[in-house]
Amino acid sequence: MSLNALSTSTAGLAATQAAINIVSQNVANAGTAGYVRRTLTPVAVGPNNSGVATGTITRSFDAAALKQLRLETSGAAYTATRAEITGQLDALYGTPGSSSSLDGTLNTFTQSLQELSANPTSAAARSTVLGNASALASQINGAASTVQNLRTGVESQLGADTTAAGALLKSIASLNGRIQNTSNDSALADFQDQRDQAINSLSSYMDVKTVTQSDGTISVMTQSGATLVDRSNAATLSFDGRGTLNAGSTYSTDPTQRTVGTVTATLAGGGRIDLGEPGVLRSGSLAAGFELRDQTLPQAQRQLDDLAAGLATALTNTSTTGTLSSGATTISVGAMKPGNTLTFPVTDTAGTVRNVTLVASATSSGKIVPAAQTTDANGLTLTFDASAGPTGYATAIQAAFATFSADPASAAYKLPPLGVTPGPAASTSATLTLTAGGKVAAAATASVSAVSATDLNTGNPSIALFVDGNANALYTGSFDNGSQLTGFAQRITVNNSISASPSALTATSATDTSASGARAQKLFVALTSTPTTFSSLSGIGGVSAPYSTSVVGFAQDIIAAQGAASANAASLNDSQQTALSTAQGRFAAGAGVNVDQEMSNLIALQNAYGANARVLSAARDMLNQLLQI
Repeated sequence: MSLNALSTSTAGLAATQAAINIVSQNVANAGTAGYVRRTLTPVAVGPNNSGVATGTITRSFDAAALKQLRLETSGAAYTATRAEITGQLDALYGTPGSSSSLDGTLNTFTQSLQELSANPTSAAARSTVLGNASALASQINGAASTVQNLRTGVESQLGADTTAAGALLKSIASLNGRIQNTSNDSALADFQDQRDQAINSLSSYMDVKTVTQSDGTISVMTQSGATLVDRSNAATLSFDGRGTLNAGSTYSTDPTQRTVGTVTATLAGGGRIDLGEPGVLRSGSLAAGFELRDQTLPQAQRQLDDLAAGLATALTNTSTTGTLSSGATTISVGAMKPGNTLTFPVTDTAGTVRNVTLVASATSSGKIVPAAQTTDANGLTLTFDASAGPTGYATAIQAAFATFSADPASAAYKLPPLGVTPGPAASTSATLTLTAGGKVAAAATASVSAVSATDLNTGNPSIALFVDGNANALYTGSFDNGSQLTGFAQRITVNNSISASPSALTATSATDTSASGARAQKLFVALTSTPTTFSSLSGIGGVSAPYSTSVVGFAQDIIAAQGAASANAASLNDSQQTALSTAQGRFAAGAGVNVDQEMSNLIALQNAYGANARVLSAARDMLNQLLQI
């Protein structure tokens, strides 16, 4: 019996000492980041469970709380990244209504036009108009350049985040290997702590989920299902950054069309996953970076491009509206320059009204213009060769319709057969009747540039005050050498010809150059009151249809939209940071070390150690007495 007592007490001392060591380790690491509280549960052994063994070391944490922590970490990184960039974007436009804001600068310019109309003979008033126009163009240039600088910064940050995330994946795979090959309980718990901390850090870059394997390793996947770590094998992440981005830099799933960087995960088996493809990453700083670079900031660029285009065309283009009769529309149009448009709405075979826009071209016929480059992303924009002049418009438009009809891509538009019937035509204008099997829904409209960048009298009161800085060219929205709209905000400038001859601002008519305030007043009305059509892809007024408002109204809408977006992003980030803090507290409550509790455990273990020591002492005395008999 004394031998059993001796054995039991000795085992009890060993188990208690091991437990005391665990408590001491917990207390010593109470402030260590990533440390999870350890516990040691002794197990009964021997006949009738009369003995005790040390048992195994386990980490004490709530698995559900850990999962929630990772989700909130991803969300917080996502919202923080978006809030920072949208805040910077909002600051570009200034405080609404202030003299230095975008709308303030535009208002100053339009007011100077009104003042010129009242004082047409004043050289100072003309100089003020040109100075204010130049300031407005420069502010738009600067804002657009800053948008691309922000995109370039996001591109650079995506590269840095990719490197950091790749290193974490390798670390997780390495720790998986160590865990798989470790039999020491204490070392195993340390490796598991390190692995969990690495996964937590990884979740700030991307939304991940984990699956625990039977051998103790963990597989790491994105929430969309892409496997990044499988036991000791990790995907290699690479980012093919493109350096400085511009307005034409876009993402595409086709590598030959993509002009921005993307994150590629190369799997152990050689497979490749494009993590930059929409929907693969849904949260974390990488997902936010892709969204900002490929959606939010390009939309801001589009808004500025549309504003610049509106400034230019509101002062140069004349609009005409045709008539509607028996499901067809008739309209007379003047000589059209590349980029000028003729639009008529058609009811498609599904019953939806869809705009068909014909864009004059000098080189192309029947080409479907990509939706992202058009005013109406849900309509059909089709080029036609206008190089033969008005007498050839009907033939050219019919040829464009034929080319479109033969294109397999035409099926997606669900349009009835399109046609055109020629009317009277001359060198300066043509009358056209546009048909769609009786499905034309409203009268056609045309927008035609009636001026040139060098002839400042023809087309009066229209005038090319703002031009494309590339060779001081007239802005028409041409697609002949790529989209003239793309990046126009960086290029818009005041016409050199007007700077050299400011008196053109007050010319009475095309044949009378004497000073009059009528032209300046018409320009003022064109910017402040006349509706101008802006792109649905600008996001102003919704994305389902083009948006019509004055140029001044559009500028105000841009500022309001960016302010609202920034406020919403900041509010969402505040809520997400609160959610993260809550998740951290919940996890810490279960996994963190409570020193008071540990000290209480230590006292209980010390009492147990003393009890085992007394049993051992009594057994020893009994054994000594036995040996002395």
